Amino acid sequence: MVRLLGPEDRYLATIEKQYPGVNVHVRGNDITLIGRADEVESVRRLIDELQVMIRDGQDLAEAQVATSARMLSADSRTSPSQLLGAPILTARGKSVRAKSLGQKEYIDAIDDNTIVFGIGPAGTGKTYLAMAKAIRALQNKEVERIILTRPAVEAGERLGFLPGTLTDKIDPYLRPLYDALGEMLDPELIPKLLAAGTIEVAPLAYMRGRTLNSAFVVLDEAQNTTPEQMKMFLTRLGFGSKMVITGDITQIDLPVGTSGLKLVTRVLDGIDDIHFSYLSSADVVRHSLVGRIVDAYTEYDAQRQALRQETAEARDFAARGPQRSGGPQGRLPKRSQS
Repeated sequence: MVRLLGPEDRYLATIEKQYPGVNVHVRGNDITLIGRADEVESVRRLIDELQVMIRDGQDLAEAQVATSARMLSADSRTSPSQLLGAPILTARGKSVRAKSLGQKEYIDAIDDNTIVFGIGPAGTGKTYLAMAKAIRALQNKEVERIILTRPAVEAGERLGFLPGTLTDKIDPYLRPLYDALGEMLDPELIPKLLAAGTIEVAPLAYMRGRTLNSAFVVLDEAQNTTPEQMKMFLTRLGFGSKMVITGDITQIDLPVGTSGLKLVTRVLDGIDDIHFSYLSSADVVRHSLVGRIVDAYTEYDAQRQALRQETAEARDFAARGPQRSGGPQGRLPKRSQS
């Protein structure tokens, strides 16, 4: 019951938020539902599905509870415990699973396509799930190596001169990839795999001139690639390889120019065996505040875009004013004399 209700009854609060017409009363191990018969049945189904997930060893999250409720509302015959229950990777005593419908579709796209773009806000598990699929593919001998890369672009800061070797200078940019590896693999195994070249973590600049055969390649922070870098990276694809490109087009740190990730969505759209997965705040699996922060910034950006459009239209209308009133086209033709 403690795992079902969540810390400080947060999961219970999420259920009540999804079904405001149902009163949920908990006493001991008993749950009483009061409301309309159809809504009570929906909540009962949801609680049954959550219990199945708990028995299967899953650690619930608020996003997972809300997603399960939405899935049942969309189709009462669906089973969230089956759709979200299959583990991608089991390592270090825990399983990596999809926690939302968007994540499940993203994972399925990686299975079904050679190149997949995972585009969405922070906290949606784009890179984490891609790395889990990469390690799973290596374990199943579907690929011979894993290559993890990202552009070395400063996030709005100027770090200046950094002492040390080239590796020392680059490592801070690649640290998030090492951290994710540490969560999925035995820490003692990682140095051996890195030394053998089975796993390679490198900046994007190191990809030029290479052909990546029999590899699972993950490009992280792709919104900070230039169009030229994105073209260079995609054309590294070799036989028996798979590529996953992740990024958030709302957090571009490039000083000038167009983001390669933004451009590629228009250039490669509709090409067979290339898939674009778009994740949203509904797929955020971090703290519940992260999803609300993403929504707030999305709304703010939409308002700014609308204001810029309105200002541009007003300027255009004002610029055409002299033509309408005093220009040659605005004057009436002179009457001919007979």
